[in-house]
Amino acid sequence: MKIWKQIKISLKLLIRFKNDFLSKDLFEFSKPAKGDLRFDYSISIAQEIKPGETFENKMYNILLASKRINKHVLQPRQIFSFFKIVGNPNLNFKKSRTLVNGKLEQENGGGMCQVSGIVYQMSLIAGLEILERHNHSVDIYTTETRFAPLGCDATIVYGYKDLRIKNNFLFAVKFEIEIIENFIYVNLWSEKAIEKQELLFESIFDKKLITVNVFNSDRKLLNQSKYQKMS
Repeated sequence: MKIWKQIKISLKLLIRFKNDFLSKDLFEFSKPAKGDLRFDYSISIAQEIKPGETFENKMYNILLASKRINKHVLQPRQIFSFFKIVGNPNLNFKKSRTLVNGKLEQENGGGMCQVSGIVYQMSLIAGLEILERHNHSVDIYTTETRFAPLGCDATIVYGYKDLRIKNNFLFAVKFEIEIIENFIYVNLWSEKAIEKQELLFESIFDKKLITVNVFNSDRKLLNQSKYQKMS
């Protein structure tokens, strides 16, 4: 990585640290669990991991990110931060396909957005509080290659864009990610039962953009995402 890029990331991280300190979020981030905790309830969703040119590297990145996430438990009011838990993709991760400034490139940590996306989708289904989430700028998928509903993605750019989720329940929860063959499963374990919410999608198309509104079953707007169409 070029030195100027490292400096920019370090400055962004410093600004985030300052903002987290002032907002007191700095003291609410989740930490790896100590000892065994019992969770009697869970809800689950799954996605296919689609094949591609860098499939092995993508699988490696997904497995490494998942192992780190699986160590954490969210106590009430604690915050899940994807890049705080998973870390810098330039350390220990492999190159795979990712979207950079609207273009497909090979970058360290490519493919991890499927992990952040499925965690985000589960959080919407469970009714967890979303503090920060960024959709991709471009919809790069076709009907055949799409693995998640449009509007449920969550891009991560280390230092710049994070996925942050707060446990707004009065009991602990835990994300557990499993990879079985070419499928990724996310289980949200909890000390008390969580009702699985239905997500409703409304897509609006124009010449250049796709706007997707995601609602819960009560028609409450959960997010709005805008994507450029692939030319």
